[in-house]
Amino acid sequence: MQILICGAGRVGRHIARVLAAEGNEVTVIDRDAALIERLVSATDVNGVVGFASYPDVMERAGARNADLLIAATASDEVNIVACEVGQAMFSIPKRIARIRAQNYLAPVYADLFSSNHIAIDVVISPEMEVARAVARRILVPGAFDMISLARDKVRLVGVRCDPACPVVNTPLRQLTSLFPELSIEVVAILRQGRTFIPSPDDQMLTGDDVYFVADTRHVARALAAFGHNESPHRRIVVLGGGNIGLAVVQQLEREAPDMKIKLIEREKLRAEFVADAVAHSTVLHGDALDPDLLEEANIASCEAVVAVTNDDQTNILGSLLAKRGGAQRSVTLVNTRSFAGLAPSLGIDAVVSPNAITVSTILQHVRRGRIRTVHALRDGGGEIVEAEALDTSTLVKKPLGEARLPDGIVIGAIVRGDEVIIPRADTRIRPRDSVVLFATRQAVKAVERLFAVRLEYF
Repeated sequence: MQILICGAGRVGRHIARVLAAEGNEVTVIDRDAALIERLVSATDVNGVVGFASYPDVMERAGARNADLLIAATASDEVNIVACEVGQAMFSIPKRIARIRAQNYLAPVYADLFSSNHIAIDVVISPEMEVARAVARRILVPGAFDMISLARDKVRLVGVRCDPACPVVNTPLRQLTSLFPELSIEVVAILRQGRTFIPSPDDQMLTGDDVYFVADTRHVARALAAFGHNESPHRRIVVLGGGNIGLAVVQQLEREAPDMKIKLIEREKLRAEFVADAVAHSTVLHGDALDPDLLEEANIASCEAVVAVTNDDQTNILGSLLAKRGGAQRSVTLVNTRSFAGLAPSLGIDAVVSPNAITVSTILQHVRRGRIRTVHALRDGGGEIVEAEALDTSTLVKKPLGEARLPDGIVIGAIVRGDEVIIPRADTRIRPRDSVVLFATRQAVKAVERLFAVRLEYF
């Protein structure tokens, strides 16, 4: 696939690396010659220096032969124009744009990005995606990651094994006998910076980050099996009232109306704006790193602090101060990859990376075949994929024990109508089943082939 990416910022660079590593022909446009030079020298991508939406620049970048345009510059307007030029001048078949300003995304303007108006097939809103990710972590206490799949029939849950975890040092094959009624499949373990698919004889060790797929109805029991019996959060303090902070509060107000939320915002005018935009949450004006203000927010009795300011250092320090002041749990927004790696060792419970979330959202629209959802794990070691099985798939109608799955792939769950099936060796996948699986980075192309639409399908 020939892919044209507008913008060599964090998101553009990350998605370029991922797609180039999978054998795609990737070209990146950016005005910053130094960024392009570093990207081209470090990865197998092509680079063009210039204004991303100019037709002549896009032509030099190979737009006439592009299969996909991803517009991810820092300017919404440039992204919009790039997609318009991509369709009008070069007939690029699919166009994805990152749009950050909520003014464009208000429900009253829902038709703005329809095919009859602006030539964008998929709009990615980092603020809204991050807000949803934060809300998921708050609504599932004990998990550092959670994503719903297959119409929320199953969920991917990430949980850390602490010293008190009851299943530490237990071979995975024994989980079924220990919890016979629990529909759960451990699909990946992150240990000392390396992600791997465990075998039935592998054990979970203290400090491991474990990803499992579970029937949504069994998530609470599954977390209890890992030693997490936390009650649902009822008191939350949010640090930062920017677009993300406001979106987080609004999301939580909709999904948990009984939750008591306090938000701290440094800029007075912004604090007043947020106070008018929320339904019943309390907004405090001041510095999120001020211990007296944290005390005024009653941090000692809050069950979780959500740090989502525009500054990584403020988010990390604010989370640590809040936990020292009595907050039970922290969910922290971190943009810088090196900081994200340090956060767990500092005592931060859950890290949210806007770049990783945006890249995951883009990938689900890039993947070929009948792939519905893609979620990249935070270390980049693999992806959770939800795909639809077709009659022509080599997985269909034979026992999974005989299917010879490619290396680096493990099936976590099968959803058939309202039924959730945790697969075993004798399980058979049927056409139209939703299949939830984990694939290492090297195995992603094999997943696309497994769920590709073949001519026989028609």
